[in-house]
Amino acid sequence: MTKRTQLALATALVAALALGASGCSNPKKASSGGGSANPAAANDGKVLGGTPVKGGTLTVLSNQDFAHLDPARNWVMPTMDFGTRLLYRTLVTFKAEPGKAGSELVPDLATDLGTPSNDGRTWTFTLKLGLKYEDGTPIKAQDIKYNVERSFAPDLTGGPDYAAQYLAGTEGYKGPLQGQHLDSVKTPDDRTIVFELKRPVAEFSATATLPTFAPVPQSQEKGTQYDARPFSSGPYKIESYDRDKKLVLVRNEHWDPGTDTVRKAYPDKFVVVMGLKGGQIDDRIIAGEGADASTVQYADMRPESAPKVLPKPEVKARLLAESQGCTEMLHLNNSRAPFNDPKVREAVQYAVDKEAVVTAGGGPALNEVATAYLPPALTGGKQADTLKIAPSGDPAKAKELLKAAGKDTLKVSLAVSTGDKGKAEAVQQGLARAGIEVVVDTVDPGAYYDVIGDLSTTPDMTLTGWCPDYPSGSTWIPFVFDGRTIKEKGNQGNYSQFRDEAVQKRIDEINAMSDAKQASQAWIDLDAEIMKKSPSVPILLERKPLLIGPNIAGAFGHPVWTGTIDYATVGLKDPAKGQG
Repeated sequence: MTKRTQLALATALVAALALGASGCSNPKKASSGGGSANPAAANDGKVLGGTPVKGGTLTVLSNQDFAHLDPARNWVMPTMDFGTRLLYRTLVTFKAEPGKAGSELVPDLATDLGTPSNDGRTWTFTLKLGLKYEDGTPIKAQDIKYNVERSFAPDLTGGPDYAAQYLAGTEGYKGPLQGQHLDSVKTPDDRTIVFELKRPVAEFSATATLPTFAPVPQSQEKGTQYDARPFSSGPYKIESYDRDKKLVLVRNEHWDPGTDTVRKAYPDKFVVVMGLKGGQIDDRIIAGEGADASTVQYADMRPESAPKVLPKPEVKARLLAESQGCTEMLHLNNSRAPFNDPKVREAVQYAVDKEAVVTAGGGPALNEVATAYLPPALTGGKQADTLKIAPSGDPAKAKELLKAAGKDTLKVSLAVSTGDKGKAEAVQQGLARAGIEVVVDTVDPGAYYDVIGDLSTTPDMTLTGWCPDYPSGSTWIPFVFDGRTIKEKGNQGNYSQFRDEAVQKRIDEINAMSDAKQASQAWIDLDAEIMKKSPSVPILLERKPLLIGPNIAGAFGHPVWTGTIDYATVGLKDPAKGQG
């Protein structure tokens, strides 16, 4: 059989399982527990493997290196989970619990969730006593200020933009590497940090969970090389890091669990093995033999592995597949032809066969069709359907729109991460029905966001998702569709390069709303307006399928970090079996 045939058979089986488990014809109606209509949802909200025992080595098998471990540059969900749970702490963090409880904010480096004043334009945090780095030196408020400032440095690309969006007096600021500092971040003493904002931000406590608000002492500054050796304020420190091959973390003996209610630090060591093939990782963890019994996977289980997992209760019991809470989109480069023409963009909305992309992504057990930009978590549990396009698309309508735009045929480029090649081919075939030829370019996952985030190398189309950093539309639409966020290098979120003055004006109006319920509905309404302008095509709502070895305990998919395993609490059942 060809690889395409194998994939088709695999996903057909997944679809059959999803539909046949209880005779239900709607696989979207999945609930937690073994009786779910969707077999992939059987472990929703559960902690697998019981409570870990302290000690041993936990191995993470990965097909990629981390995009960035520097906390000023870390803005990819699984990497944020890994970095903020193991290597560095932030002012505030999320509870280490599955389900809704995991979205609850708790203090981390700070003594509380911050104190607002000046009608929400000023936020003050006080650091806990006894906080130390890996060398035993104290963590100071000035170190958090310094990392916030680093996030503005032009060379330190890729990180969250919240500091630039929220802090007062940042226009033209280029970071602290040349000695300039921000007046809007004040540190009156070693334990106090004060943020002066340009407008009220009621949810700034949640913003302070991001890696931007982790400490970096100025004495440890290494510019772009800091990526290879972040200075630890968390329970582990880097012993060795061979890029694209292996990362080894060992205990930070100066981390004090008495100051940390979230991280349990069960294993003695974490070893991340990189550069493996996705199917190879799946097969090793499914077998779960020897050292592989003590492994988890970093990247998603491959779609073609589903038939090896879902029909087998003993293997399915080791599958986490929480909803990611994100929307995967086909971003159209609005900055140049042909997608600077709204009619051409609208044609692509109708041409895409989303059902085929669902199949390529693992079938309805692991994905469902997206009909809007904002994910269900931000719209009351259900997406809007503004354009009412059939899931399989409408190529006749697409051709009609292309003809109206004077484009009977088109040839465009699409860049995807290596693991998304199957989805890209499904997009390619769907658009071909409307006379749009797509040239697919696959990029190594570790370099993907750097490539598509550089305006000199980004293609006509990209396939990537966006996830809320916390449950608010303010963490979604302004980052994906505000033209003022676009950067020449390190562009994040607005991969379509969509610039629209009316949308930008409305974003500012919603951000100024003090009523959270009113703002939430306003984001939903704006989503519908943007959909009509078609800067991007919403494609999928995904689950995060992750396998764990039989010796793994304390594993669950965290609701904030898109269903990634929470590294704060994962460990081993028998540490003696996890050595290395």
